[in-house]
Amino acid sequence: MEAVSPGFSILVADDSEDAAESLAMLLEFEGHQVVIALDGDAALAAAERVRPQIAILDIGMPGATGYEVARRIREAPWGRGMLLIAATGWGQDEDRRRALAAGFDRHLTKPMDATALAASLGTWLAEARARGAS
Repeated sequence: MEAVSPGFSILVADDSEDAAESLAMLLEFEGHQVVIALDGDAALAAAERVRPQIAILDIGMPGATGYEVARRIREAPWGRGMLLIAATGWGQDEDRRRALAAGFDRHLTKPMDATALAASLGTWLAEARARGAS
């Protein structure tokens, strides 16, 4: 993976602990600070507490769904500029439309290809920098 400027605060929320920890390790390897949440309610609480620049959210989590977490983040003044990425097993066109309508900027379908994920990370981080989130 190409090195990127470190230092982003990133929330990873997924009800699969293995998936959340694997993604967190990848991001931490690149120098980012990562907070993990294992359900939607914990994701929302972590987002409010940490106010990360980027949140990568599973959609089908217990408690609040990823859609609900994204909507509530976007309603908060501190969450309007956050880069929101849906990472989900739901990959139909309607799922992508729902993700965008809920406030997500990007939609990834699981299982995520490691090469595509690595390429996407650089793009996401560039978007976050452009938003002034460095």
